[in-house]
This record gives sequence, C-alpha cells and structure tokens, in this order.
Amino acid sequence: MKTPVWFPQSFFARTLWLVLIVVLFSKALTLVYLLMNEDVLVDRQYSHGVALTLRAYWAADENDRERIADAAGLIRVVGGGVPEGEQHWPYSEIYQRQMQAELGEDTEVRLRVHAPPALWVRAPSLGAGWLKVPLYPHPLRGQKIWSVLGWFLAIGLLSTASAWIFVRQLNQPLKRLVFAARQLGQGRSVRLPISDTPSEMTEVYKAFNQMAEDVEQAGRERELMLAGVSHDLRTPLTRLRLSTEFMDPSSDLAADMQRDIEDMDAILDQFLAFIRDGRDEAIEEVDLAQLVQETVAPFNQPREQVRLCLEPIPPFPLRRVSMKRLLTNLIGNALHHAGDGVEVAAYVSGDNSAPYVVLSVLDRGTGIPEDELASIFDPFIRGDRARSGKGTGLGLAIVKRIAAMHGGNVELRNRSGGGLEARVRLPLGLMLPRDAI
Repeated sequence: MKTPVWFPQSFFARTLWLVLIVVLFSKALTLVYLLMNEDVLVDRQYSHGVALTLRAYWAADENDRERIADAAGLIRVVGGGVPEGEQHWPYSEIYQRQMQAELGEDTEVRLRVHAPPALWVRAPSLGAGWLKVPLYPHPLRGQKIWSVLGWFLAIGLLSTASAWIFVRQLNQPLKRLVFAARQLGQGRSVRLPISDTPSEMTEVYKAFNQMAEDVEQAGRERELMLAGVSHDLRTPLTRLRLSTEFMDPSSDLAADMQRDIEDMDAILDQFLAFIRDGRDEAIEEVDLAQLVQETVAPFNQPREQVRLCLEPIPPFPLRRVSMKRLLTNLIGNALHHAGDGVEVAAYVSGDNSAPYVVLSVLDRGTGIPEDELASIFDPFIRGDRARSGKGTGLGLAIVKRIAAMHGGNVELRNRSGGGLEARVRLPLGLMLPRDAI
C-alpha cells in the first residue's frame, strides 16, 4: 500500500510522532476521565464529608455547634440570604443526590461554583434554616477552558521535547550508518565503532565493517592486477618501439606500428592514472584560474584550439595534480571528438551560504545520445556509437572520481545547436570527504 503524502517519511519523524501521539492520547484520556468521573474521585467524597459534618452540627448542643461551625466554616443563613442555585454538570447532580441520600429526600441543595464557591443545604428533618458550606476549589472546578487547555498544551510540549531527545538518541546510529555508506561509496576507508553501539545495531555495524573490508580488498586486488599488467606490458612495447627504429623510415608499416605503440602506451597511462587516483596527494590552496591557464597552454601550441572564459575565483583547497588531470582529460576528449572550437569556462555560482565553482568544457561536436549519458562515466564505457574514437573508456571515470574526491560532481549535457558540455561543480571551501566517522 502506498504511503500517504502527509505521513512522515523518515524513521526519526515516524518514531517521534508515534511517541508523541501515545503520550498526548494518554493525557487526553486522563483529562476526559477526570471530567467524566470527578464525582468518584473528588465530589462524592467531599459531599459525603459535608453530610457527616452537617449531621454532627445538628446533633450537637449549642457550645459544640459553635466549635463545629468555626472548624468547618459553616454559616447559618436566615431569610433571603440564600441565592438561586447554579447548574454545573456534573457537580449539581452529584451534591443533590448525595445530600438527599444522606440527609433525606426532602433535602434542598443550592450550589455556586463561581467565587466564592459555596454550598447551601436545608434539611427539614435536622432543623429549620439553611447552612452555608464553603467549597474548596478543585483543580478543574471553576477553571476557564483556556486554563485547562494551556496546562494540556504545556504537558504536550514537554512530552514532545522528551520524545525528540529520546528518538534522536535512537536515530543517531542510523545516521552514522548512512554517513559511513556514503563515505564508502566515495572510496574512503571507513569503519563503524561497535563498542558504544546499541545491541540492536551491533550486528548491522559488524556486517557493514565486513562489507567495507571486502570492498577494499577487491579494490586492492584490482589495482594490483592493473598495475602489474601495465608494468609488464611496458617492456615488450619498448622492444617494439626500438625494433621499428631499424625499419625503413619511409615504410607505411613502420609508421602504423609507431602509431599503434603510442596508442597502447597512452592506454597504459590511462590504466596507471586510474589506479593512482590522487587520493594521497596533498591538499593546497589553488588559484583555479591560473591552474586552468597552465593546463590549457600546451593545447594552444602552436595555434589556439581552446578558448578561455574565466571569471575571478578566490583560491580554495584542491589537489593540484589531480585537478590538472581532470581538466586535461576533458579538454583532450573534447578536442578529439569535436576538433577546434573548444571552450573552457570557470565561474562562481550558488548563494552565499553554499557557493560552488563551476568548471565547464564545451565543444561543438556531435554530442551523446541521451540514453548513454547516465552510463558514460562507468569505467571502460565509451560513447563510441555517437563519438567514435580510441581509448579505454577510463577518462571520464577518472574525472568523476577526482570530482568526488573534492566533494563535487560532474555531468554531461548536450548543447542546443550541437555539441557537449562537461560541467564540473566543486564546493568553494574545504568540503572534502573525511577519513573517519
């Protein structure tokens, strides 16, 4: 069944609402019970005590009556000093029934709840006249509705605060697990602490740590394999290059072999660059505009192929060599597939609270089909169906990894009028992934 839109989506919010609803529901039931059954809790006992006091008063002699009247606050009322009774459910009915049951069916009772609260009783079987009996206020008697609601709201707010603190403590291990999973996805080495973990989450943390160990082990084996293959192929390539030097320079075969050897050498460089992703490189304050100019300069020799459109950008923490590799891959890709007319732009965007740097490489090539844009950053995937060429398909994978190491991302966009834009977004500040939780 589909979850309603209004229903809390997070585990934290659902647990908080559950605790809050249970607490408020219990408070509401308590309030209703007090209102509906106050005769059992307070007024029946109080009216019974009044009846006993009145019996003792009428049965005593004159001296004892004065002492009882002083102690209980009884006042004899003669003539028209008795007001008309007020009807307050359920108080009026409670006192009327209780007094008639205790003092006789012909007993009259008049009640006033508002200040000063009092009860007037006349029981002909015990004597003539009325007696005024003071009513001591009950917390709910005579109170305005806003007072009761204010008390109820205060209890609700206190309960909400307590539930929020309680649920936040329960939710903290889940948030730590989410953060660790994101770090692992970015290639960081993370382990979750088990010693201070609730028992329910211990097994989950152990499974996560084991998974992280397995992933890192698989990554180390893959890198070792690629490094070994790349290293071992260098020697035969060097021999082949030397062999072609002894061939006839005018031979087309020699030229073709030289080009193939250069392509294979470039492929090996890509493998090694993918393995050495720059994670161990030191972070330093870098002027990105100057770095772009340094990287583009070799591409504009002997003629200009890449146009720059750079806005002022304050220096911010980067890995210099890795960022040059990112830019070199994007520019080389654009020149290879689109020829001249490549443009590199850099500017600051976003609001003051979260500014970021946009680094774009734009070309006017044939672009990439929309259904291939999502997978083009995967290793060994090339958009050859639209932009044919040689290579390993690691160039954009390296770009994506470097951008992620800097807390940013990269995306490809087809331009209106033809061409492609590779847009890299980097946070303007030290927002690199941390090594520890």
